[in-house]
Amino acid sequence: MIPPIASRFVAGETAAAALDHARRTNEEGVKVILNLLGEHYDERAPADADTAAYERLIADIDGSGLDACVSVKPSQIGIDVSDAAFRENYHRIAEAGADHDVFVWCDMEDADTTDVTLDVFEEVAREYDGDVGQCVQANLKRTEEDLERLSDVPGKIRLVKGAYDEDPDISYKQKSRVNEKYEEYLEFLFEEYVGGIAVGSHDPKMIAAAEELAAEYDRAFEVQMLMGVREDAQRELAAEGREVWQYAPYGDKWMSYFYRRVRERKENLLFALRAVAGV
Repeated sequence: MIPPIASRFVAGETAAAALDHARRTNEEGVKVILNLLGEHYDERAPADADTAAYERLIADIDGSGLDACVSVKPSQIGIDVSDAAFRENYHRIAEAGADHDVFVWCDMEDADTTDVTLDVFEEVAREYDGDVGQCVQANLKRTEEDLERLSDVPGKIRLVKGAYDEDPDISYKQKSRVNEKYEEYLEFLFEEYVGGIAVGSHDPKMIAAAEELAAEYDRAFEVQMLMGVREDAQRELAAEGREVWQYAPYGDKWMSYFYRRVRERKENLLFALRAVAGV
């Protein structure tokens, strides 16, 4: 059982609990991206098992009436096993999504997996006519070229700042520089990208920049934020008519995810300390 201290950030241990969370969140005007916790499998069996779990989850979402979709991690569905394992499992999940009219996102992980992830995303996006989306990280120096390459690929792009501690030779380390590149890449997406745009950020400045670009280019976009982080803002943006999606992880591998959330933001740590103290 997930303790209350962690349940702010995790939607439960089971698919049923995650779907219940999605239903409650939908009632507040916010849509939900469900992610089964699990990553960095170096054997085929757990990667195949989680792929099958996503196929079942997609089938459960279909017909539920929920505004929900899924997001997978490359290392969860086989990229550390082999490129072929990742490609096969990604196709399985994308096919299930297409069959059940459920959108499928793919997260981005360490920089050394970027090439394979984008290769398979482009392949799957063209095969399934844009029913998939890909996360791209603004802190990587290669991202400008990656976005140019993806500009005519159907689907959606989720632009995030990037959370992985990459080598300075391949990434921007200064927060101000990452912010500058994020806004630059946002403008490129609004101007050049053929598909949908997702602003994966809790930063009000980035959301405001997207709103200005949306008005300038007469284009829509969606905002994506994590469960447990700025949820008041999520509801407020939704109430204002903005399309908001909450990224909600679930599963029995919740502990490591919870501690990452606590470590990365001061306010999350304060929340955890208050919960422990009972105040």
